[in-house]
Amino acid sequence: MKISVVGMGRVGGATAFALVARGIPHELVLVGRTKERAVGDAFDLLHASALVRPMRVWSGDAADTAGSDLVILTASAAADDPAKGRGANAQANARMLREIVPPLAEASPSAVFVVVTNPVDVCTYVALKASGLPPGRVIGTGTLIDTMRFRALLSRETGISPQDVRAYVLGEHGETQFPALSVASAGGVRFEPRDSTVRAFAEEARRGGHEVARSKGFTNFAVALAAASICEAVADDARTVLPVSTLVDGYKGVADVCLSLPCVIGRRGVERVLAIDLDDDETALLHQSAAAIRGMIDRVASDRHAP
Repeated sequence: MKISVVGMGRVGGATAFALVARGIPHELVLVGRTKERAVGDAFDLLHASALVRPMRVWSGDAADTAGSDLVILTASAAADDPAKGRGANAQANARMLREIVPPLAEASPSAVFVVVTNPVDVCTYVALKASGLPPGRVIGTGTLIDTMRFRALLSRETGISPQDVRAYVLGEHGETQFPALSVASAGGVRFEPRDSTVRAFAEEARRGGHEVARSKGFTNFAVALAAASICEAVADDARTVLPVSTLVDGYKGVADVCLSLPCVIGRRGVERVLAIDLDDDETALLHQSAAAIRGMIDRVASDRHAP
């Protein structure tokens, strides 16, 4: 399993470490704007891999990613300002992805691309269009991290392992995300959708990334593990159900946007999007989320044609 990480900032470095710690790649290529740092990270991770299993870890450029099974996009065109939100770099990151994705896709035409760059739903859409790949092979980390935050809170409250909590946060990885409370359960027992504590946990999960960024200036560890979990499901052909950002075209009247729904993840990426049975209120929230993402996609598309 050859994996390339493109963008070796805080998130890229944490993602590369998570991949090595889980022993997922046989070969790991690091591509960064600052080549000296990428070289240092490669040596450091190569040394770390000796505690896991033999693997090749090295730094290079886009050409060196050729033949990758997985390409992880963590690059950002500008430094993120947490105070401005995830959409602050939308136009700059969209321009960057339109430039870097085509040669990466040409070099690895059979790869699954995992998009971490924010705003992740818009960037997943841009990367998909720029790559020319089938929709299932371009995946955004989406609300996977928000879902994990939500499950952790529910686990703490109920005393049930988060692995046994079946609750999803869906839609945009951003302000319009929503919990699918009508189908949330643990051990087959449904959570009460109107329970004020459960709803408070959903709001706390939505604000989780902001709180981390406010405290330390950025987020990296949790989203790195989210990306690694997607990669592991692909590498193992695990058919794991994960809420990730994927192209939606017809579900509940939503079309031509990337947002998060529960997806079956296997060797070919998104093997299947599950048609989760949302209630009327949740369907309205899904439409709201899709409209927000569509508006941002349209803005970055117009920027593409600006003089």
